[in-house]
Amino acid sequence: MLETIGHLHAYAISGDGHGRALNDQEASEIAKSDALAWVHLDARDPAARQWLEEEIPYLDSIIVSALLADETRPRIAEYDEGALLILRGVNLNENAQPEDMVSIRLWIDAHRIISVQRRPLKAVKDIVSSFAHGKGPKNSGDFITMLAANLFERMEPVFLDLDEALDDIEEDVMEAPDAKERNSITSIRKQAIVFKRYITPQRDVIAHLRTSEQPWLEPFHKRRLQESYDRVIRYVEDLDTIRERAQIIKDELANALADKMNKNLYMLSVIAAIFLPLGFLTGLLGVNVSGIPGADSPYGFTIFNGFLFVVIVVQIWIFKKLKWF
Repeated sequence: MLETIGHLHAYAISGDGHGRALNDQEASEIAKSDALAWVHLDARDPAARQWLEEEIPYLDSIIVSALLADETRPRIAEYDEGALLILRGVNLNENAQPEDMVSIRLWIDAHRIISVQRRPLKAVKDIVSSFAHGKGPKNSGDFITMLAANLFERMEPVFLDLDEALDDIEEDVMEAPDAKERNSITSIRKQAIVFKRYITPQRDVIAHLRTSEQPWLEPFHKRRLQESYDRVIRYVEDLDTIRERAQIIKDELANALADKMNKNLYMLSVIAAIFLPLGFLTGLLGVNVSGIPGADSPYGFTIFNGFLFVVIVVQIWIFKKLKWF
């Protein structure tokens, strides 16, 4: 579908929740008119740059480069006629890590919406699907508020799974601490750090956008952006909590393992303390010289064993008095 010029999706937005899919020529024609349209490009296609430069000539080279950049961070830059936005969503593609967040770059003004991706993003597919059901965006303000809501809505299950995984690890650490849990704790903490690295600036983008004076952002849109802003603030707080909890659980695991090792060392020390005098006595009586008591008595060995038993009993009594165990 429009792959020859780098398009993935192109729709004329009718204003009633429906969108009409555009072919190659129609997408180019409507991009030059005042009719509202959405064109979604694949940045990996070399033809995408050519299309942007030829069909949207008023976009300066800085905007085009930002839309097609290999690496991006969430940000917003406002211009007189529109705004450049870069947002990210969790990576829900097959065999991908959710924290390897996928970027979507957008140019939005009152008459056209140009979005660019390098990897598939399910929030984009949600918008395409909404057109088919007559529930799509009706204007540019609707588009950005719907996209932001879809991006953040798909983040919530990922963060809930992360929190539940941490709960399971915490329970395991409390019941049966195991050094193997360290890798799981470190992995969760790393995921929380990576998520926050991209979500924190995304919070700032939404905060900026909800106070923007762009004419295509109406009060209703700003109220919806406020909801997205509140949601992303909660996500940032949740990620901070997950990261701090992971560190606390890691400390608890280290303490539990240290206590377990200390207990084992303590028991070994007690056993060594018990057998130290026994070893001294057996070594002393085992020297091969004359004059060893009981050497000529048939009961000498039995008497010596009984004596050692008495020594053990006395030692245990002394240790208990000293509260060594």
